Amino acid sequence: MKPNHYLLLNLLIVTMILTSCKKNNIEHENDFDKSFKAWTDFKASSDNSYHYTVSTVSWTGLSTETQVTVKNGKPIQRSYLAKSVRSTPKNEVTIHEQWTEDEAKLNTHPNQFKAVTLDEIYQKAKTVWLLKKKNAKSYLETKNNGMISSCGYIEENCADDCFVGINIESIVAGL
Repeated sequence: MKPNHYLLLNLLIVTMILTSCKKNNIEHENDFDKSFKAWTDFKASSDNSYHYTVSTVSWTGLSTETQVTVKNGKPIQRSYLAKSVRSTPKNEVTIHEQWTEDEAKLNTHPNQFKAVTLDEIYQKAKTVWLLKKKNAKSYLETKNNGMISSCGYIEENCADDCFVGINIESIVAGL
């Protein structure tokens, strides 16, 4: 080999070593991997047909629930409810908004949680919510039979409604 070939070979070896030692940029990696396995098992056993409910709660007392129905790996329905409960002896509930979209009208109500698959949620968890960030703390809970129940992050020094991510109340097989 000529000296230039040795230089190229050494450069290739050093590059391979440096890239193989690359730090992982995902928080809670082991828990995520276990949860992803639980998801893929559930997906197979349910024929990729299920519904799940995403919830939000604000410090103002407003809460929302969005239920997404997925059939054969495709979202086909989205239902939404926004309500507040007034602290009275009867805990009066006020419905602020409520609707259901079928497959033809899916995601036509803007500014709400979009109807997506759990595959898309797991992808966003891995590429956005669980990425290591300066000045933010990441969270991952897997209370839905090992699947994601809460995933996201909170930036430091944030006062109200700071969670960026998802809270999934339930994941149920079938339609």
